[in-house]
Amino acid sequence: MRLPALPRPRSLAGQLFAMQAVLIAVVVAGYALFTYVSDQRQAEDAAARQATAVARSIADSPSVRAAIRTADPTARLEPYALQVMRDANVDFVTIMNPSGIRWTHPDRDQIGRRFLGNIGPAQRGRTFTETYTGTLGASVRAVTPITDHGRIVGLVSAGIKVETISARVQDQVAALLAVAGGTLLLGAVGTYVINARLRRHTHGMNATELSHMHDYHQAALHAVREGLLMLDGQYRVALINDGGRELLGVGPEEEAIGRSVAGLGLPAPLTGALLSAEPRVDEVHLTESRVLVVNTSPVSGGERRGTVVTLRDVTELQSLMGELDSERGFTQALRSQAHEAANRLHTVVSLIELGRAEEAVAFATAELELAQALTDQVVAAVREPVLAALLLGKTAQANERGVELVVSPDSRLDDGLLPESLSARDLVTILGNLIDNAVDAAQGSVRARVTVTAYATAAEVVLRVSDTGPGVDPDHAGLVFQRGFSTKPAGPGGRGLGLALVRQAVHRHEGTLTVTESDEDGEGGAVFEVRLPLRTPLGGSG
Repeated sequence: MRLPALPRPRSLAGQLFAMQAVLIAVVVAGYALFTYVSDQRQAEDAAARQATAVARSIADSPSVRAAIRTADPTARLEPYALQVMRDANVDFVTIMNPSGIRWTHPDRDQIGRRFLGNIGPAQRGRTFTETYTGTLGASVRAVTPITDHGRIVGLVSAGIKVETISARVQDQVAALLAVAGGTLLLGAVGTYVINARLRRHTHGMNATELSHMHDYHQAALHAVREGLLMLDGQYRVALINDGGRELLGVGPEEEAIGRSVAGLGLPAPLTGALLSAEPRVDEVHLTESRVLVVNTSPVSGGERRGTVVTLRDVTELQSLMGELDSERGFTQALRSQAHEAANRLHTVVSLIELGRAEEAVAFATAELELAQALTDQVVAAVREPVLAALLLGKTAQANERGVELVVSPDSRLDDGLLPESLSARDLVTILGNLIDNAVDAAQGSVRARVTVTAYATAAEVVLRVSDTGPGVDPDHAGLVFQRGFSTKPAGPGGRGLGLALVRQAVHRHEGTLTVTESDEDGEGGAVFEVRLPLRTPLGGSG
């Protein structure tokens, strides 16, 4: 026959209470058994001592010896024995002659009969105790001689029944069980209180659900590509996933946990955002090699408990947006050039209609030579196709804004010289942002001009962009490359990101980026210079 399975407690508190109840039951049962056996032995020893003391006191009583000398000892000894039983709290007192014939007994029918039990040692003058089953049942008894001037004139036995001793022990065990029951009840009340508090903190989930939640939590942390960072109330790292460690460039999780945000070595603006008590929404921050979108949200529950930080890598997106901006610039330049070409074409047609064909040919030839000369100048100096296209587009774009963009005669950057480690995208990011910044600075100045110099040596690539703008305040020379710094009003997409991206790309290729004042024609302005080391030697001199 298969026994039905007992229901198992689901909650952690229920399991703790069940374990506590079993533990208390085992301890109480073991202690009760030990107490019963030990107390039984102690109670028997105590009963033997009590019976011996009562028997000795009766044997030493002069009135007992005087009663024995009378013709009818029972008449005087029986009331005395019954009174001693009541006063000494024993179950029987039997006084007998030296042969064992009873003079007294609690049951008067037993008077005159022989004492049941061993009396030999007492007849020889020695007091002894034993456990014997007599007329009143099993009892612990003491037997001692009554002497009169050295002669044994009688025997006395006092005893306590074994069932009386057992009742005393059972009372002690019952008290122990009552204490154990009270302890178990107190434990149940405490467990209920702890269970209620635990459920409030765990939102009613039991141990199994918490274990599953932890497993899901760990799996989600390692599966999410976005960075997740959790800070405690003292702005120390409490949790960080693989994506967060990769995006922030910190060490293994064991080294990061417990460290303060200020000790992670992050850029100051990003550290300030993480230490802020206010939530941050879609803020763009730059690290040494990445562009991150940061969101922070405080965790509060009556008191500040920490901050949850999410990180998204938009480095590629930002690069693509830069390229898209360049493409928009090229499109606008082409639209403007198409408009100008239409104007020139109308001029040529009008000259032909007026019968001035030679002037129309001269006008068209001059415009063609001018455009071809500009293309030849750029292509001759910079044969790297991506950079040449960038310079042509930026030239037309700058021209539309009233700024002359020229390529320095010192420029020389042939196709195929750049190693694969120096991608064209990074060069476009660096040179395109420097030119945009220079055009912004030179626009509106007298003889507005931007000069671009690009050449390569056996060891490095040099990109230099100078303008005729107001220049850079020496006090701000170290700030212009920080994200958010700009001397112009912010537009819809924000400002101050271009030069920060330039610095990031230069740092990624272990290059240098400097800004100085321009002394070209005494017109002032700024000169931005980038030097990128080449890890593979060039085929010829630059």
